[in-house]
Amino acid sequence: MHALLDAISRLDKPTDARRVFHGRGGLHPGSEPWSLDAYPPVWLLTSHQPVADGELEEVLAALRERWAELAPGEPLSCVFQLRQEAHSETRILAGEVPDPHVVNEGPARFRVHLPRGLNHGLFLDMAAGRQWVREHVQARPGARVLNLFAYTCAFSVVALQAGASQVVNVDMAGGALNIGKQNHALNGLLQGASFLPHDIFSSWGKLRRSGPHDLVIVDPPAYQKGSFVAEKDYVRLMRRLPDLLAPGGHAMLCLNSPKLDTSFLREAMQQAAPSMRFIERLPNPAAFADATPERALKVLIFGAE
Repeated sequence: MHALLDAISRLDKPTDARRVFHGRGGLHPGSEPWSLDAYPPVWLLTSHQPVADGELEEVLAALRERWAELAPGEPLSCVFQLRQEAHSETRILAGEVPDPHVVNEGPARFRVHLPRGLNHGLFLDMAAGRQWVREHVQARPGARVLNLFAYTCAFSVVALQAGASQVVNVDMAGGALNIGKQNHALNGLLQGASFLPHDIFSSWGKLRRSGPHDLVIVDPPAYQKGSFVAEKDYVRLMRRLPDLLAPGGHAMLCLNSPKLDTSFLREAMQQAAPSMRFIERLPNPAAFADATPERALKVLIFGAE
């Protein structure tokens, strides 16, 4: 835990949502279960294994001490989440969580919800992917984007801010799409986005008719029973990409599974859609550095003929 405490002692005062300590990357021996994220004005402390009360108090005391230096007179707000498999327990350790809780990432604003659920409305490890979308669309004003497994539509917000003419957001979770609509309103994006609470695998006709698309973003769960299992469903999805993309279009494929590496996506694409050429793997944010990069988030870019 010494590496976490050392990182806390060197914190700066964050303005954007971001990860500040990533023990899960295996680069900080003794602190592997821990992560610390800034969702200003709230800190999110996470452990992936049970924690003794004394350890938790030690981390909280270190945060209090550093926060008093960074923001004299401002109360510390901190949420703790214990995550094991698909189970989580969340509690507020200090202060309060705003409601609504809105955070910044560059010029974009997003609603987040720290006290409930495994996910919080904005995946911080995908920050580099969102930046790539912003730059890619800025270079192609008027681009048409298909955002599959859209969740709360962060990619859509970024694409529209960058000059996309149309973004079609698709996700089975209507509640997540409703937050996505709020995210668009937060950013003054009142036109250009549509929100489809559909099962992607039964909606190919509708999605094809909404195109062709200049960019297709695919960011599925690695495993979600009844929705998507990467080992069998990614190939099914890849087969459809040539029909969804405009000539010269691009696809961003994301995979957050420690069990499947980059070669899984590349080989599956070669099998399912050999006309799609591999372009690059995007680097993850520096804060998510990992001793075994193939276990970390993988974001691959492919191009259509």
